[in-house]
Amino acid sequence: MPTSRAPIAVFFGTRPEAIKLAPVVLALRDAGLPPLVVTTGQHATLVTEVLDLFGIRPDADLELMRPGQSLDQLLARALERVGAMLAERPAAAVIVQGDTTSMLGSALAAFHHGISVGHVEAGLRSNDVRQPFPEEMNRRVASTIARWHFAPTESAAANLRREGITTGIHVVGNTVVDALRAVDPCSEALPEPFMSFIGDAPYLLATAHRRESWDGGIAAIATALRDVLTARPELRLVFATHPNPIARGPVDAILGGEPRAMVVDALPYPTFLALLARARLAVSDSGGVQEEGPTLGVPVLVTRTTTERPEGVEAGAVQLVGTDADRVRSTTLALLEDAARLAAMSRAGGAMYGDGTAARRIVSVLAGEAFDA
Repeated sequence: MPTSRAPIAVFFGTRPEAIKLAPVVLALRDAGLPPLVVTTGQHATLVTEVLDLFGIRPDADLELMRPGQSLDQLLARALERVGAMLAERPAAAVIVQGDTTSMLGSALAAFHHGISVGHVEAGLRSNDVRQPFPEEMNRRVASTIARWHFAPTESAAANLRREGITTGIHVVGNTVVDALRAVDPCSEALPEPFMSFIGDAPYLLATAHRRESWDGGIAAIATALRDVLTARPELRLVFATHPNPIARGPVDAILGGEPRAMVVDALPYPTFLALLARARLAVSDSGGVQEEGPTLGVPVLVTRTTTERPEGVEAGAVQLVGTDADRVRSTTLALLEDAARLAAMSRAGGAMYGDGTAARRIVSVLAGEAFDA
């Protein structure tokens, strides 16, 4: 493939986007299609850690974030900065992932510049435009813009077809499996201070960050897990918090003084995966954990009332529990006491999100179509 052609531009700003697009960047390189890698700056330090892990250096950083910035302001800045980048450095195609506001801004700016968009992890739907907010609307709008819809599963592809999208759908698997295989968390020992804190004890791994849970939901989750520790004195809890202080504050307030709970900042990706792979179960509102947990054989209780990843629920690898403290506590305790169900959930989702070659499938499509007239 001649390198004189315009590059395929890959835009991302959050750590989950970087994790899932890093395999695509590497696959583009392997195919002789050097990408233009652009970060938007949403999770600057966390994204740098992921890119270093995969040996990727961004070509540009748009530095979109400002303190106290609203979603409207973020979207406006994304449109302006991405548009300016594409005017200065034309691209043969633009690749985006998932459902963030900067993803939507990148896709819309590409549309304004007449550049075809590939949407990785297309077709996810919760069927409630307020849950999660604003992600559900972001990904729906992106689906009206994209030329290529790289769906992770057949059910995601079916969602697109129900919305009238009939062309450009490719079921490729989820690139998170590509990333997991590259990192290989089961081969890594837990680093300190986790080894000393956990020892030989069984433990839970928790995260909570969703915007719709800021008004009491995260506090309820932390309270429920504190009660679980009280009921099960052999357990430990590692709670990985989000950089946003609104998400972290309730966790610190409720669990900060609990000696069998460790509240930590967002962790390097290999460390988080090593913790997840060895956890008795995960309690999380994260979309990525809903994929990573089943792939690693770890049951996941999802602290949401709906999910855009129903495959895990249908397979029995994931259970929705919402944010009611009583329900989170009782469901967690019941599952911990049911060894047979824990084992069944562990076995349920290992192959659900593909075989680890999603990025190669994506690039195969782009190599054949991104440079046509």
